[in-house]
Amino acid sequence: MAGKQGKPDNDKRIAREGSISGSDGRVSVRRLALDALLEISEKNAFCDQVVHRMLQEHPMDKRDRAFFQRLTEGTVERQITIDYVLNQFSSVKVGKMKPVIREILRMGAYQFLYMDQVPDSAVCNEAVKLVQKRKIPQLKGFVNGVLRSVARGRDRIAYPPREEFLLYLSVKYSMPEWIVRRFADAYGEAGAEEICAGFLKGAGRISVRCQGSRYSVDEVRESLESQGVTVEPGVLFPDALRLKNIRSVMELEAFRRGMVQVQDESSMVVGAVSGIRPGDVVMDLCAAPGGKSMHAADLLEGRGLVISADLTEEKVERIRENADRLGYDNIRYHVQDARIFREEWEERADVVIADLPCSGLGVIGKKCDIKYKTRPEDILTLSKVQREILQTLCRYVKPGGRLVYSTCTMAGEENEDNVAWMEEYLPLVRISMEELLPEPLRGGTGGEGYVQILPREGLLDGFFVAVFQKEDARK
Repeated sequence: MAGKQGKPDNDKRIAREGSISGSDGRVSVRRLALDALLEISEKNAFCDQVVHRMLQEHPMDKRDRAFFQRLTEGTVERQITIDYVLNQFSSVKVGKMKPVIREILRMGAYQFLYMDQVPDSAVCNEAVKLVQKRKIPQLKGFVNGVLRSVARGRDRIAYPPREEFLLYLSVKYSMPEWIVRRFADAYGEAGAEEICAGFLKGAGRISVRCQGSRYSVDEVRESLESQGVTVEPGVLFPDALRLKNIRSVMELEAFRRGMVQVQDESSMVVGAVSGIRPGDVVMDLCAAPGGKSMHAADLLEGRGLVISADLTEEKVERIRENADRLGYDNIRYHVQDARIFREEWEERADVVIADLPCSGLGVIGKKCDIKYKTRPEDILTLSKVQREILQTLCRYVKPGGRLVYSTCTMAGEENEDNVAWMEEYLPLVRISMEELLPEPLRGGTGGEGYVQILPREGLLDGFFVAVFQKEDARK
């Protein structure tokens, strides 16, 4: 683990400039990153939301934007590893430090360990400046001393031996030990390491689904490449593309024109196996931000109806914004608690998409702080909430219609256990999805009506999908 990873080309220049506008007195990029890290750690805010808001509030050029985002998200993502390293060089352990000092040191250590082109002197000097700005000059020497010790000793850090497997994987991949243990129990030690490595490889990956009912893949690719975007084919679907070298997807003409929808390929499996046909009524009742609702509308080809709902007006507005951008007028929106039954929806849907709230252990690569926010006890709590929702959603499916259950996790309590529970307590029967699965996912459990997608190689999110048909009680 010695050495550095993830090296933006412009780090050295950014480190020298140190501020969004050079010397005109505006806030430095590192000060913004520190503010973001404190909000995330002390106020339990979500990293992606904090970063997005700060980028909106503080316009930056491309270099500063990339540095701010990389430094903030990277420091959060690698927090366990960073703390392990700091504890070897600091007389005060990380858990005993003042929050502001802790985050300054974490930022500095991240730059030493993972950003080759940032000069060591710049890291130390900028960290000392941050301490001064926070009006705690008595700690300048401490911060400077710890960081210089890390810089000098980073090639001699004593990482855990592989024989201490849980700690070894936890520190190497910055993953809480309880999650490592779950992965190892389910997939073996080699599988657990492959999954943890996949999360880090997949960080920053952006996949889009082309709106196939309106645009060809070639049209979309041409638009993207005309703006300098590097476009690679998806690994599961021909209408999926992976994008590189983009600053913001919202700046892309293909996005603004409604040619594409941001959606991971694992998530696209839900629409692919749903059996949606033009003219169907489709319900997606935990829908925000709306990726699966948009996929359903695309599959309907302008015919039929999508009923898209979520718990709050704010979430529903996000769905509406996506639909307006994509130009769909056959989607109806509702603010609705999915656990509460609506009589007028009973047996109305040909297909119900039940993409339910879950522990999120499959999307750690995209949501770098979810591994710290999720607790072991949350998994059982969420599985019970899922069952409560499923009892309601099942009532909306027409006899003979389909319910597609999905989560973005790899916890058996939320996946296989819930599948068994549905078949025992609900009028649902698993049906084969094998013929509808993309080729790379065939040959496994698709014939049994479910599939668990793992985030190996960083190409896909971890995702679970199961397909059921509702029995006709009148027969």
